Amino acid sequence: MKTKLLCALALALPVAAVAAPQLDYYNQGNPGNRPFSLAVRAGDYVHLAGQMGTDENGLVPGGFEAQSRKAMDNIAAILKGMNLSMDNLVKCTVMIVDMKKWGDFNKVYTGYFKPGRLPARSAFGVNALALGGEIEVECLAYAPALKQ
Repeated sequence: MKTKLLCALALALPVAAVAAPQLDYYNQGNPGNRPFSLAVRAGDYVHLAGQMGTDENGLVPGGFEAQSRKAMDNIAAILKGMNLSMDNLVKCTVMIVDMKKWGDFNKVYTGYFKPGRLPARSAFGVNALALGGEIEVECLAYAPALKQ
């Protein structure tokens, strides 16, 4: 009897509605032919699309290091466009075609962060990336929405 009463009370209590977070899509500088948003804010987090060493003309010349630097520059530009910085990044995922170049990427990557403020990170080798790129970096930023 006690169990039935508790179940009945639980069913009678009003359930607080949980609103879905407002989604804001950021696309400044995204060429129209790319079928994704550069970043999407969902609540207090900003999910950045994977960035490669590309500009408006495609892959930048100069190989792995140039592509690595441009991928990180692209991330910084997206964050800046959203009034954020590299300090907001909490997680990055790195995809590298040749894992022997992991150390080379680390030399570029660490230069974009303040000492002691590196985001959590995963890195893994892949057999191919879009556009024939050598590196792709995707990130998650923490950016609490301003309370109005």
